[in-house]
Amino acid sequence: MTQHISMDDLHEQLAQIGNKDLILDVRTPEEYVSGHVPGSKNIPLGEIGGRHSELHGFDKIFVYCQAGRRSQVAAMTLESLGFKNIICISTFGMGHWIASGFPVE
Repeated sequence: MTQHISMDDLHEQLAQIGNKDLILDVRTPEEYVSGHVPGSKNIPLGEIGGRHSELHGFDKIFVYCQAGRRSQVAAMTLESLGFKNIICISTFGMGHWIASGFPVE
């Protein structure tokens, strides 16, 4: 069962996220380069199915997008592929992150 958290929760946990965890941005490459959560990896939603092998070996995968909808679809897709370590940021997203003044890379 996928766990759901907010962008505020992700920000609070950012310092504790280690090398065995992944922050996954499922927005388009153009959205990603315009600003993303520090240390995140970009795999656009449409590429998740073909690139899921890149996501094996992590303890936790935090999935976010711009507003929450694509992250929910990505989380469901990954869950259907057998991933049990998905944490979905299902409300708001990068827009809220930026509006809150959180660090952007």
